[in-house]
Amino acid sequence: MPAEVEEKKKKGILRTGYTTGSTATAATKAALLALVTGNPVEQVSILLPKARIATLKITWTRIEDNKVTSAAIKDGGDDPDVTHGAEICSTVFYTENPGEINIDGGVGVGRVTKPGLGLEMGKAAINPTPMKMLLQTINEVAHEQLKTKGVEVIISVPKGEELAKKTDNPRLGIIGGISILGTTGIVLPYSTASFAAAIRQSLDVAIAMGADTAVLTTGGRSEDFAKALFVDLPEHSFVQMGDFAGYSIKQCATKNINKAIIAGFIGKLTKMAMGIKQTHIRGSHVSLDFMADIAKKCGAPMSVIAEIRQANTARHAGEIVAQNNVRGFYDMLCINVYEQMSEHSKGKLVLEIIMFDFDGKILARYSPPSS
Repeated sequence: MPAEVEEKKKKGILRTGYTTGSTATAATKAALLALVTGNPVEQVSILLPKARIATLKITWTRIEDNKVTSAAIKDGGDDPDVTHGAEICSTVFYTENPGEINIDGGVGVGRVTKPGLGLEMGKAAINPTPMKMLLQTINEVAHEQLKTKGVEVIISVPKGEELAKKTDNPRLGIIGGISILGTTGIVLPYSTASFAAAIRQSLDVAIAMGADTAVLTTGGRSEDFAKALFVDLPEHSFVQMGDFAGYSIKQCATKNINKAIIAGFIGKLTKMAMGIKQTHIRGSHVSLDFMADIAKKCGAPMSVIAEIRQANTARHAGEIVAQNNVRGFYDMLCINVYEQMSEHSKGKLVLEIIMFDFDGKILARYSPPSS
């Protein structure tokens, strides 16, 4: 998190923003108003879920022949989402089918190619809430026109295909662009809800594709190492859980995944071994005393145990362990992770724990003999 944003977060003054769904709705309203009246507008007010009103600026409007295109810039507030600053366009025109409304995605809006997303295969990745907002807006603005005509709306994101490469869309089978998202219309900065939703969605796709094993990694690097290890598993089996270990394990159990493999590095896995289920929360620091006690149980000399207690980080403690060849240390950490996560899932999952070093070498790997 950038230092400036971190300071705002501490002071509780982070700025909220608007979702891609809200932005697309604003662009659509502006384009429709121009189509109906012949006059472009500089801003529009839209109705968000839960009856909230939002006013968004319109960047530009182009009127050509029988169609109008308007654009709005997605403002995510102080949230670091990759779509912040993206131009979202809406092109609208009349059709000859009275009362018919058709909404589709154009350039830069992804297409659904895998099941489990709650969206129809082959359709544009416009989620249910934004779709509802769009339909409501169209009916509001073009109520009279719909008595004799139909309305076609095409949402496009000029840089959407490039932006999508930085999201989970390719993994989820959403190809060619970003998704038009949002359940509240509002973006909450550094929201845990959005990350949790991404985990649920990833697991839903994996299940719909027939996977019975989920590989839960703490980030992109650990995922790369895990993919090199499990080359036979398909892309959709890999889910980046980030700091949400406990939540991810519970979701796997609830959704009846058969096996969950947890793969990561010493810092996050030590927190899990300590019983911390959400490893990013304030106060969830690695306990060097906990690590020192593990080393003690492994028979490390008192001098090494004292050195671990004075280490700077979990990684530093791991380096001390490696330098002094404390046998069984990493294995015991993985066993502790297994025990914590097995209890958290109420024993409903087959679990395997893998700890990598920072070059991708396996330091320890544990699953009970029966599994």
